[in-house]
Amino acid sequence: MKGLMASVRNYLTIPCDNYNLEALAEIWGEKKLHFIIIAVIILLDQISKYLIFSNMSLYESIPVIERVFHITYTQNYGAAFSILQNQRGLFIGISSIAVIIIFYILVRYYKQHHVMFLYSLSLIAAGALGNLIDRIRLGFVVDFFDLRVWPVFNIADISIVSGTLLLGLYILWIEPKGKVEGKDE
Repeated sequence: MKGLMASVRNYLTIPCDNYNLEALAEIWGEKKLHFIIIAVIILLDQISKYLIFSNMSLYESIPVIERVFHITYTQNYGAAFSILQNQRGLFIGISSIAVIIIFYILVRYYKQHHVMFLYSLSLIAAGALGNLIDRIRLGFVVDFFDLRVWPVFNIADISIVSGTLLLGLYILWIEPKGKVEGKDE
């Protein structure tokens, strides 16, 4: 218990430029935190989809902020923005391969990569798994966040986009900085 409290104290005093996530990862165990993040996101995604699927009719819309944000139940048989409709096998295959590769990196090479890179992969994997579960279980993805001017989406989609943005930031700013300094992170 003393060790955990000391780690928490250290985490709270680490400067921001050291990415406090690194210290948090030490508290939970370097590998475990990535999988905890994945599990929590999948759990939130699947619970929210279950509640929508079980309690709303298809295309039913509940205004949260009138003409701005609604909860609208839709079924997506395609990929992002409903492209490539009815290609279930293709999406299951691609998602499965991507998740296997990400898990391999998270387990095998976690010490050789920057924490931001690993968290971006964790977010992408969580979102891919959340939507993969829907495709396997239902044959479609349950979407419900409706901004009225954008295609309807879900928590898994938010996770994929967030992970992709984080990965982009890593590729553009952190990885080049590491190479200039002579580090391969």
